[in-house]
Amino acid sequence: MLNDSFPEMLVEEAADGKEAMVKVDSFCPRLIFMDIRLPDESGLQLTQKIKAKYPEISIVMLTSYDLPEYRKAATAYGASHYLVKGSSDSGQITALIQSLSDDSKDLPMKEEK
Repeated sequence: MLNDSFPEMLVEEAADGKEAMVKVDSFCPRLIFMDIRLPDESGLQLTQKIKAKYPEISIVMLTSYDLPEYRKAATAYGASHYLVKGSSDSGQITALIQSLSDDSKDLPMKEEK
């Protein structure tokens, strides 16, 4: 969906928290979509680590858990937004990305060949 809506944006994925942190350190994205549950650590704790090191990165919790305590924890750990899978459509996600940057050129873009 992101590649369709923002074809020039570079989109990376990580299978777990360790891989995510390696990519964040080497790539330094402007925006991260984070799940609360990851195979090797809490997405909340990873959010806190990332925000401590890179406070300028926007982190959006995108999870299937629509619980008030998770929303509160996400904010406390540094997440900028909280979206629930299945309740958020592609239009909402696209609008959110656009609102996080006045100019989509501020987001990571693919290198031209």
